[in-house]
Amino acid sequence: MLLLLILATLPGFLAAQPQTDAGPSQLLLVVNRDDPPSAEIGEYYRVKRVIPQRNICRINASSDEQIGWSFYEEHVENPIARCLRESGLQETVLYIVLAMDAPLKVGGGGSGLATEKASVDSELAWLYAKLHGRTIPRAGGLANPFFGRRDEPFRHPSFPIYLVTRLAAYDLPAAKAMVDRSLAAHNRGKFVIDISPGSDSQGNAWLRNAAVLLPPARVVLDDSPAVLYGQRDVIGYAAWGSNDGARHGRFLNFQWLPGAIATEFVSTNARTLKPAPAAWNLTTWEDRWHWFGGSPQSLTTDYIREGAAAATGNVFEPFLIGCARPDYLLPAYFEGRNLAESYYLSIPFLSWQGVLLGDPLSSLGRP
Repeated sequence: MLLLLILATLPGFLAAQPQTDAGPSQLLLVVNRDDPPSAEIGEYYRVKRVIPQRNICRINASSDEQIGWSFYEEHVENPIARCLRESGLQETVLYIVLAMDAPLKVGGGGSGLATEKASVDSELAWLYAKLHGRTIPRAGGLANPFFGRRDEPFRHPSFPIYLVTRLAAYDLPAAKAMVDRSLAAHNRGKFVIDISPGSDSQGNAWLRNAAVLLPPARVVLDDSPAVLYGQRDVIGYAAWGSNDGARHGRFLNFQWLPGAIATEFVSTNARTLKPAPAAWNLTTWEDRWHWFGGSPQSLTTDYIREGAAAATGNVFEPFLIGCARPDYLLPAYFEGRNLAESYYLSIPFLSWQGVLLGDPLSSLGRP
């Protein structure tokens, strides 16, 4: 009864998901001219999605993953704003796609919920509002106006943000395969939801809610202490990642279907998009000698390497309340929302830590 009461309070509970008839003309593809892989995957995606040339924005930005605020504004945000203005696309464009090796995160002062640290993607989401004169504070996250709006179409000016994703993987072949898997997406397969009994009860409630909002025949829900490995025909996955104390394997060895998405409650899984050594495995916060990228935690890009088409992550500590909500993300994607809209209606804050690796236009279509 308690679970049903929780579900009944969700906006649009069990309402039909509106589908946006989105296409390449509503997408801005951002390519980093200073990085050859960015240009190559950008061109590959442009051809596959038939993106108009006027919707390509070429910037000169460092391939360094972490940048400062002044660099972000001068080399990322301002050039993209110029592209939108000069091409007359600031209202038409709904989605911004960052091609491989664009800067990933912005460093800054402060700590906890007041930190100035943020992902480039989450900060860039506010560019629409900034183009209309709004000032966005650097410190802390700001409430996402699209969060939980699962029964409303995404459009401007109703929602004064852009939906930002990135095409990124460990190497170019993997990034191209990611695009191909998105284009081949089809609404079939299993949503695997792995609860960790010893983890935060609120997060576990969100996982259970996701399972209830999906068709029972399409769900594998496990609430045992064990971790699920080796699942087949997976179209969606939600779990605690390395925050599940029973998770010791870096890879799940799933067989992922085209269009599959993975999401987990992990604070630093998108800390880097660079490949870890083949022998590296998950470790503990005490075992500093075996950290990778400054953390012992699981890696978002490992899901792409294993065969998923999309995965969510966080560049710095988002706290559980700032993570993608699987009870919004997975049902929306199942019901036919495209990937970008499914993700952004699941994120409580922007100008925060989240990233989405994937093609924003990827869609499973109606079940």
